[in-house]
Amino acid sequence: MNNSNYTMIKKLSSALFLGVCFSVISSCAINPATGGANLVLMSENREKEIGLEEHEKVLASMPLLEDQELLAYVREVGSNVAKVSHRPDLEYQFHIIDSPDINAFALPGGYVYVNRGLLTFTNSEAELAAVLAHEIGHITARHAVQQQSRGRLANTAATVGGFVTAVATGSGYVGSQISQVASIWAQTGLSGFGREHELEADSLGAEYLVNAGYDPAAMIEVITVLKNQEDFNRRVTGNGGGYHGLFATHPRNDTRLQQAVEEVGNISDNVITQTDNTKFRENMDGMIIGQSQNSQSNEARNRYYQALLGYTLVFPEEWEIDETTTTVTASLPNSGSIKIEAQRIQENIEPRVFIRDKMGVSGLQKSEALAQYRLLGHTGTAVSAETGNLERIAAIYFGPRVYTFRGEILDDTSVDEIDALLLASIRTFRAIQRGEAFTGSEAKIKYVQASEHFDFSVVAQSSRIANYPEETLRLLNGYYPIGSPEEGDWVKLVE
Repeated sequence: MNNSNYTMIKKLSSALFLGVCFSVISSCAINPATGGANLVLMSENREKEIGLEEHEKVLASMPLLEDQELLAYVREVGSNVAKVSHRPDLEYQFHIIDSPDINAFALPGGYVYVNRGLLTFTNSEAELAAVLAHEIGHITARHAVQQQSRGRLANTAATVGGFVTAVATGSGYVGSQISQVASIWAQTGLSGFGREHELEADSLGAEYLVNAGYDPAAMIEVITVLKNQEDFNRRVTGNGGGYHGLFATHPRNDTRLQQAVEEVGNISDNVITQTDNTKFRENMDGMIIGQSQNSQSNEARNRYYQALLGYTLVFPEEWEIDETTTTVTASLPNSGSIKIEAQRIQENIEPRVFIRDKMGVSGLQKSEALAQYRLLGHTGTAVSAETGNLERIAAIYFGPRVYTFRGEILDDTSVDEIDALLLASIRTFRAIQRGEAFTGSEAKIKYVQASEHFDFSVVAQSSRIANYPEETLRLLNGYYPIGSPEEGDWVKLVE
């Protein structure tokens, strides 16, 4: 069948069904992949309403990446693909979830989300476009709406876990994005729609890639990269799962997928124009690998890290922080403040005695011992001789130092409430854990050009990747399990 005959038949079949559809029920839709019926009892307006409702749930339960330049780039690529799809009039929105999980998902009505963890494994703009095109394919084919109409929404979400790149950081972080996200529609998108719908989204995505000027083979390339990554992590950790449950339904050399991509390439007159990856590299350079401070729990956003002394604690929300090399003060005007200082331990005395003899605080009220995170200390309240305000006092021993806490309560009308905040903050004091992410400590992508004798095994010796550095670098660059870049090729390192 030549290109003109194919196009004519597809248009005729769609037009014929549209006439029948609108004469029977206003809420049925065309599946753009086949021209056949999607008999679902939901109008497009309702689909958009659900998308907005579920989008708000996603925003409430998942942190978004705040890199505006990268976000603008992803939106540019996504918009170029969406406008050549079968539903170009939808108001598509593209968002980056600040999660190390390797996944992406879509909501009805044009909402597309891609995790930072998945972006790190793409190696070209075409591969990024392929991921977004796949999600757009789910939207244009109304896969989520079909699942809902058949009563299958989130059937697999309860049993399929999220998959993360703990290998890259050695942090041991394991979490399930599926269980964390508040939207059942999003849970279904993360879990996957089954082999037929996933293949259909790939086929549609390949068509959109061609229409946007990309090589449709990028769909197979990105699946291969992600499949290799999943195979490796299954071997070293025993964990499965992954992008849309992709690897349970898409073998690396899926014959049907290859045929679909080949057919798209054969029937298209479009020319591949999108081949320059300069902008792609510029936007991916510096991206965090693994867990980031912002993508941890909400508590982490108020958590302070003292990297030099190796401790961390959570300050009350909205309190301003002022720090020096050995001290830190958090305060809220007209409410309260707390100051932490570090001193060398000069003699072996109990923390309670240290407060009395070294800090000069006697007559401690609400006196109690502290035993937290394998650290010993003591705390209580006392009236300041200088200001007359009530203070929350504490001393905690950590390594060769004692950390003193002096919290002052400025608001006489909220003494109990502010003291409770100060004590709660003191109780979060602990050592920074191995592999814990905090601002400035995260491992990041750095692009370099390969030298004549570039060797992953040599580069891995100085990499920040804690476990399996050579294998991880190969996976990130699409050279797993073997292979080496040519001189001058761009490769991703982790620093």
